Amino acid sequence: MSSYMRFSARCLCLLAFLPFVMPAGDDDWLKWRGPDNNGVARGDAPLTWSDKENIAWKVPVAGKGHSSPVIWGNRIFLTAAVQNDAPPAARAEAAPAEGPGGRRGGPRGGPTPREHKFVVLCIDRTSGKTIWEKVALMATPHESYHPTYGSFASHTVVTDGKMVWASFGSRGLYAYDFEGRLVWKKDVPPMRMRMQFGEGAAPVLDGNTLYLKYDQTQGSYLLAVDKKTGKELWRADRGDVSDSWSQPLVVTHEGVKQLVVSGTPKTRAYNPETGAVIWEAVGLGANVIPAPVAANGMVFVMSGFRDPKLLAIRLGRTGDLTGTDAIVWTNERGNSYTPSPVLHDGKLYFLTDNGMLSCFDAATGKPFYQQQRLPKPYNFKASPVAANGKLYLSAENGDVIVVALGGEFRVLATNTLTDQVFIATPAVVAGTMYLRSQDSLFAVRGGK
Repeated sequence: MSSYMRFSARCLCLLAFLPFVMPAGDDDWLKWRGPDNNGVARGDAPLTWSDKENIAWKVPVAGKGHSSPVIWGNRIFLTAAVQNDAPPAARAEAAPAEGPGGRRGGPRGGPTPREHKFVVLCIDRTSGKTIWEKVALMATPHESYHPTYGSFASHTVVTDGKMVWASFGSRGLYAYDFEGRLVWKKDVPPMRMRMQFGEGAAPVLDGNTLYLKYDQTQGSYLLAVDKKTGKELWRADRGDVSDSWSQPLVVTHEGVKQLVVSGTPKTRAYNPETGAVIWEAVGLGANVIPAPVAANGMVFVMSGFRDPKLLAIRLGRTGDLTGTDAIVWTNERGNSYTPSPVLHDGKLYFLTDNGMLSCFDAATGKPFYQQQRLPKPYNFKASPVAANGKLYLSAENGDVIVVALGGEFRVLATNTLTDQVFIATPAVVAGTMYLRSQDSLFAVRGGK
């Protein structure tokens, strides 16, 4: 055998052991609210499934986390927080005795923080097998989270197909390449959240910049960092804005980008290059969680807790827009508290935590239907997603209700996975829905 042939054979053997990364498809789910930041998949998704039908695979996910799957090619990325297996006495010694203000444990009986492993997972999309698992850090969080709906791994990652960025809020920001090598990390000062409800605003990637929102009880701020190095590019003080969990949104209007950030009580748009404020509008109530969505020169922001408000804001103005005709329409009934809205074909869909669905004309604010009840009582924390004429509502009890998109309310199917709890928002890629429950990740295929 010639030296060239021996060299070629060695190369082929090495290549056989290297992980294969599929190129991104047009419908890949690279960030929390999907390819177009509106909760809408570009392809189809299954209509029906059950415990025994159309489940391609189910894999356990250790620990606890409410971050959603993010998908590039054949890779799924998730985060989780796994409590350390140290003896109870050692864990108790490591945990802080009191939270802020002398409170022990978490909010309303939430867990006392213990030492956790903060984990980033890469899973094969075809088989469900783990490609790699990395521990970003081990730490004892300084605060707890909501006992039912919180977790220490609620921030969904973001990817550009070469790297993946995972935020653990107060536990820092971590950049990995696709083989699981840590490229850089950035420390973040501990946040102080209202009632220790926990953290969870997902990072946003646009071009070479990552945007991170740290809204909290005091000292809120917005951060822009270089995605390649983690170097801070600018920081914007949001000190007059209190706790919120909504993801920022980059929009382009008349060729100019804006970074829209909703909060209590102000929504602001920032210059993505400098952090300077372009416009602001007062109006949202407490505990802002739903992410903004935008289309046709308008952006929609929402709160659904105390003093609920939906603002439909026309882009193109500067300064204080409060009380001006830039606020095209508003709504105070049936707004989402936790789930983020879906915006599709000029229609805005939003869902209350107790399961009432609304569909509005996005341009005018006229309801096609409002506070429509589902077939039975439900609780929701996951955000709806849409695919090929269908709207998917993932409930806490393991049901996923499928409703027809459009101005007429019609339930198409109700799919149940026994003993599952859905808090995380699903992802949809190439006809498959990926559902994360409290302890497992499902791939649902078929059932057309």
